[in-house]
Order: sequence, then structure tokens, then C-alpha cells
Amino acid sequence: MDKAFIKGLRLIEELACSDQPRGVTDLANTLELTKSNVHRLLATLISQGYVRQVPPQSHYALTTRIWELGSHVIRRMDLTQIARPAMTRLAEQTGETIHLSVLDGSDVVYLDKIESAHHIRAHTSVGSRAPAYTVATGKAMLARMPDDYLERFEGRMERYTDTTRTSLAELREDIRLIREQGHTIVPEGEWREGIAACACAILNRTGDLAGAIGMSGPDSRIKRKQLKEVAPLVMEAARAISTSLGYAPRD
Repeated sequence: MDKAFIKGLRLIEELACSDQPRGVTDLANTLELTKSNVHRLLATLISQGYVRQVPPQSHYALTTRIWELGSHVIRRMDLTQIARPAMTRLAEQTGETIHLSVLDGSDVVYLDKIESAHHIRAHTSVGSRAPAYTVATGKAMLARMPDDYLERFEGRMERYTDTTRTSLAELREDIRLIREQGHTIVPEGEWREGIAACACAILNRTGDLAGAIGMSGPDSRIKRKQLKEVAPLVMEAARAISTSLGYAPRD
């Protein structure tokens, strides 16, 4: 058991339950720790963005970082439950693997999936990550982000397959097309070879990005023609989830 880690968690909990910023002596007395110990813990939490110093008394308070993390967890839990009916319907319509993803920095995180009944199918794991610029759900979500968001990929775009986009110019062109079409089509695997996919972004009540739903399978079975045919179904699934989240398109 990591005692320092536990002390840090206790300090965060104490600050979270406080109505006002707290001083070192006050915190040390409440937590039954030495002032030097509290100082070290606060310095670590400040360096990681969880605590801020409040002038002029040099008291301490939590930043919004904890709230941000909690909000992500709640949104993801809600999104998974809300998206399930549309995912199930899309799986029945296409017979292929269906993914639910969210954007986390430069990566996508797979929140949920429904496996294809086919023996040969796309293999991913719930909780796993993939570079956002290489997968259909990732590109669908990037298309909903501000243009300067893509700059984080500059000089960091590795090649995973022969068709992986490795330049920011190529990625920007993909994003331009996605914005025009309203969905993403990846006919040849850019993250894993032999995988074709189609995806569409999901929006929340305020019109901000909430995640993406995608369909994928082997490119030996799913050709570009099939992807174009299934795109309206993927878009309808994304619309259904967005509506359930409270999104209402403006006229």
C-alpha cells in the first residue's frame, strides 16, 4: 500500500469538502500530518494541476481538474447506456462489428462494442486505444474539433500500414472531406491492415462532440461500395444517439 498516495487522496478529499481555501497548518492538523508533509503533497498536486495557491494568505484550493475528470466518467457512463439501442440496431442492419468511441487527446478510447457474428471480423477491445488520425471513429471526431486541434499531430504521425496518413496536409484533406459528407469512410486499414470502416460523430445537448459510432470489418468483405451504402445507416445511428443526449439541430 502506497502511504504517500493515500495521504494525497485524503488531502484532495479534504480540500474538495471545504467551503473555502485551506492553510497548511489547518490541513496538517485535520489530517494529522506534519506541515512539511502537507507542503510536499501540495507541491506535487500543484505541479500536476490539481491544486492552486490562493493569495494573499497562501491558502490552497482544488482546481477544476477533479471536476473535469469526474465529468468525463459520468459522460462516458451515460453515453454507453444511451448508445446501446442504436448500436444494437446498427449491428443487426449491417452484420458487422460496431464500436462506440470517445476522443482522449490524440487517441480514441473504445467504450463499447458489439461483435460481428462473422468468424472473420475486426478485433478491438473495450478500453483499448488507437491513434485518432488512423481510425474511422477518430477521424469523425477530429472533424468536429477546431482546425488548430490537428496541429498536435504535426511530426507525430507514425506509419502503421501502407495507407496510414503520415502528414498533416493529408489529414487536413481527410477532415475537409468528412465535414462535407458528414461521415468517415476508411476503405483500407490505416491502423490495422485489412480493416474497412465507416463512422460518424455523436453530439451532445450543447452541440459539442460526445463521441463517435462506427462499423468495421475485413476489407475482403466490405468494399468501398458497401461502405457508401452503409454510411446512411451509421449516420442515422449517430443522429439517434445525439438526439437521446439532447442534441437538437438548428434550422
